[in-house]
Amino acid sequence: MADVWKDLASGTVGGAAQLVVGHPFDTIKVKLQSQPTPAPGQLPRYTGAIDAVKQTVASEGAKGLYKGMGAPLATVAAFNAVLFTVRGQMEGLLRSEAGVPLTISQQFVCGAGAGFAVSFLACPTELIKCRLQAQGAAVAGASTTSSVVAAMKYGGPMDVARHVLRSEGGARGLFKGLFPTFAREVPGNATMFAAYEAFKRFLAGGSDTSSLGQGSLIMAGGVAGASFWGIVYPTDVVKSVLQVDDYKNPKYTGSMDAFRKILKSEGVKGLYKGFGPAMARSVPANAACFLAYEMTRSSLG
Repeated sequence: MADVWKDLASGTVGGAAQLVVGHPFDTIKVKLQSQPTPAPGQLPRYTGAIDAVKQTVASEGAKGLYKGMGAPLATVAAFNAVLFTVRGQMEGLLRSEAGVPLTISQQFVCGAGAGFAVSFLACPTELIKCRLQAQGAAVAGASTTSSVVAAMKYGGPMDVARHVLRSEGGARGLFKGLFPTFAREVPGNATMFAAYEAFKRFLAGGSDTSSLGQGSLIMAGGVAGASFWGIVYPTDVVKSVLQVDDYKNPKYTGSMDAFRKILKSEGVKGLYKGFGPAMARSVPANAACFLAYEMTRSSLG
């Protein structure tokens, strides 16, 4: 039980570090993913990540880059506590005897189990975040006072939750996009934790990684973060477009329909909208997360 509480505390600290470092990148990623497909001959609202940053700061100030952070900030403790605690408990189940390091394939299985568990927290949290970030993009693109007012549908994270519960099918509405969330979190976390342990062992020259310094942990965390998005990014695009889709007049009937329509209208590159900001976020954010987790866990014994 002591190990559970240590993982809970360490995961919470790691998650807070990850959120502070990574949220601005995530805001830009969602804005690029959720912008409407331009009509033939017209330019998209944002021509790229740098343009999205410039427009966001110009219209909303620097705080616009942290739009929608209330929802993940409120749940970051639960999210990372579950992620690292489930991983820790699965490590205990798979370990043949105390003190024996798990194989990389066993770490892969532990990550997959942790990813499955956190999907139930990630889905509603990210739905709220994506709605607020997409709203910020709509406000930035509005040209008149009336259009700005029309675009301001939500007053904040709790307002989004109330609206969905009241008008979009109750609690079920908060889990819109759960399937692509599973498709992202399960293989993504499996690969991330396996890559993290594998790179630590590479740097340490063996399975004993206890002597690695902070610089090595930062490198391993960055590699782990990059490996997460490298294999699952299209599922995140599908999740985002589903979660910001209009409930009364939906553009997509489900995950596969969204996948096919994006592929048909925008090609493969449409499935990688916002990939640059996602990778730019993932490396420093996960480096911060794993470093904070390892240091907290070490300090707790």
